[in-house]
Amino acid sequence: MMSASDQEAAGQRVRDAVRRHVRTRAFAEAEDVISAVLSDPGVQAARERVEAADTELGMELCARLQPFQDRYDQAVAEGDADGLAGLCAGKHGRWGRICVLPEGHETSMEEPHWGRNSEGRPIAWVGSAPDDW
Repeated sequence: MMSASDQEAAGQRVRDAVRRHVRTRAFAEAEDVISAVLSDPGVQAARERVEAADTELGMELCARLQPFQDRYDQAVAEGDADGLAGLCAGKHGRWGRICVLPEGHETSMEEPHWGRNSEGRPIAWVGSAPDDW
């Protein structure tokens, strides 16, 4: 016969397992919905337009902001943590974007996020870009 504490422990394990299953199932269903939306031709066309506009703006700002990219590249090459510490937190990993401007640039410099995309082209963006596109 199981003691009351053993029964409670067994019950807690069952509740934990059910919670994990429900959560895993909810995430799987959400991923299915997101995949369906993102594969829609209209959404794909909108993504391409945004990417083209971001690339065009990035090219326009390149001459003025390239020194920030150069400093970032040098800090990365030298492993200069202090040089990287004051940079903007604007990163969109799946899009291959890292903002190389100083922290607070949106208000002090009034510049959008700026850096290079995963292909190495200059790119600029405003706000938070979804990482899942």
